[in-house]
Amino acid sequence: MSKNTPIFQFDNSYFRELEGFYAAWKGAAAPDPKVLRLNTELAEELGLDAKALATDLGAAYLSGATNPEGGNPLAMAYAGHQFGGSSPQLGDGRALLLGEVIDRKGRRRDIHLKGSGRTPFSRGGDGKAVLGPVLREYLISEAMYALTIPTTRALAAVETGEKIYRNGFERGAVLTRIAASHLRIGTFQFFAARGEADKVKTLADYAIERHYPDLKEAENPYLALLTKVIDRQSSLVAKWVAVGFVHGVMNTDNTTISGETIDYGPCAFIDPYDPRAVFSSIDHQGRYAYGNQATILQWNLARFAETLLELIDPAERDNAVDLVTRELE
Repeated sequence: MSKNTPIFQFDNSYFRELEGFYAAWKGAAAPDPKVLRLNTELAEELGLDAKALATDLGAAYLSGATNPEGGNPLAMAYAGHQFGGSSPQLGDGRALLLGEVIDRKGRRRDIHLKGSGRTPFSRGGDGKAVLGPVLREYLISEAMYALTIPTTRALAAVETGEKIYRNGFERGAVLTRIAASHLRIGTFQFFAARGEADKVKTLADYAIERHYPDLKEAENPYLALLTKVIDRQSSLVAKWVAVGFVHGVMNTDNTTISGETIDYGPCAFIDPYDPRAVFSSIDHQGRYAYGNQATILQWNLARFAETLLELIDPAERDNAVDLVTRELE
């Protein structure tokens, strides 16, 4: 790659096609960003110059402090049910979608920064991340990939050069996360809760075009979208259970339309079988325990189905409810 060639060859469809679904934003300043870990194999898969990413300029890009050429950083809007309670507005409170690239296999991939600072969706937080959790997500997401379980992946862990107060002062860091997309059930819920049916339709059409283009020819493409997401997510959670993985925070904003595992916060692999195993310190009732994950998935998918009812049968809601209920059961 020549000196004049941008590191990222962006093609930012979410920014371009979904105005009103995000807040254009930029990352916080980073005093001294340094790349601590770079996934060179993944960089090659994405068609990126690993040597350029490992430089000081690459670290500035991956921290969010400097916007790379062609980048359109944005904080995505979404809602979600968190531990069963509805939160009508969540969004990327400490993350930015830096942009999208087309990888060497022709697949569209998100480049996403986690811990890059406050956004309009921060809800009082500082928007930052610290090194321990960043390295943990890097390790566990790559372990899941090696286990052939669909997952977001880690491209880089970057130290920002600042101290962040958590349990005392800790080293600030940013994770660069790669995903087929960051569309979630919660993305649909955000607009459905506001009665913005036109935006739900726009989002559904975008999801179909991006992830399941064969569904465009289906008799009822929105019902087919629901069925496809049910299939992908059911297969995913079955694989979690098979290896003893406990996600820990199976909120609807952590349930992807692509069928990838996302958000490695309080998660773990169990050793002896224990259906009551819980790995979130606030999950006092065991809602997201290991043995509950299939049931919770069905509940989450029912919330997704609710957002699509008006698209599945605009004329007769009862018929739409019957159709989605059969799919969910």
